[in-house]
Amino acid sequence: MGKKRKHAEVVAVPIVKKDEIDSLERPQRTLFGWKDKNVEPEKQTDGTIFRNKEKVLVTCSRRINFRYRHLMLNLVSLLPHCKKDNKVESKTTKGATLNELVELKSCSSCLFFECRKHKDLYLWMAKCPNGPSIKFLVDAVHTMEELKLTGNHLNGSRPLLTFSTNFDGNPHWKLIKEMITQIFGTPKDHRKSKPFHDHVFVFSIADDHIWFRNYQISCPHTGVDKIDRGGLDKLTLIEVGPRFCLNPIKIFGGSFGGPTLYENPYYVAPNQVRALEKRQKAGKYAKKVKAKTRRKMHELSNPLEPDEFADMWKEE
Repeated sequence: MGKKRKHAEVVAVPIVKKDEIDSLERPQRTLFGWKDKNVEPEKQTDGTIFRNKEKVLVTCSRRINFRYRHLMLNLVSLLPHCKKDNKVESKTTKGATLNELVELKSCSSCLFFECRKHKDLYLWMAKCPNGPSIKFLVDAVHTMEELKLTGNHLNGSRPLLTFSTNFDGNPHWKLIKEMITQIFGTPKDHRKSKPFHDHVFVFSIADDHIWFRNYQISCPHTGVDKIDRGGLDKLTLIEVGPRFCLNPIKIFGGSFGGPTLYENPYYVAPNQVRALEKRQKAGKYAKKVKAKTRRKMHELSNPLEPDEFADMWKEE
């Protein structure tokens, strides 16, 4: 009869699920390929991974013009991380009301379009509830519907933000640049955004005004022929819209108010511009009246001599 074999020591093998194996072995995928396993994600000093949860509340005041409302809707379509709310009465207590709405909507920033006299449009950019906030006068408004440009990009895609070199000059321009970056920049991996960069927001300073343009990034490939990596000289920009110009008025330390950090010395209110135009038109009429009066006084002071041939052909 054969000898019995000795039983080997049984070692408990831990059961690992398939999902855990895939998460451990498979590296994270990014827009530029597979991420290296050895590279750890960026962490803050307290050990938590930073995640951008920026949300923007977009709303407007009552009695807003239709063109300005269309401009607001164009921006809502360009910002997938924004939330739209009902109209707000633009009174002295609008700051407290908007701060409460931002808190109810779980947002951290606010874009408030305030229309006055059905003519003038003001844009408030605010970080709620502690500030700062910036007040702009919006000029040269052109919506997507009226421009009818040929550009087109994916709805909800993440934009590239580009700024002119003037933003690095003065401190108030640096603050405005940071505010625009946080509000207009779509957070990465946002649930409503697409993982593509097919359009670019351009912010440029000219004549102390901020000019906004939106361009589509167009690649010249068709079908199988794709553009090579690094061939940026073959890319073209096609404007999509909308267009508008921002004239900074004041920068406040708080949300929709507080201490004034900066005031534009070159800002002229639209009411003053219209009053000056009325004075110029009134001045033209006053000049005409004065000219008629001077002409009459000149004729009275210098009467014409009687003509000796005036009655020569008069019938008797």
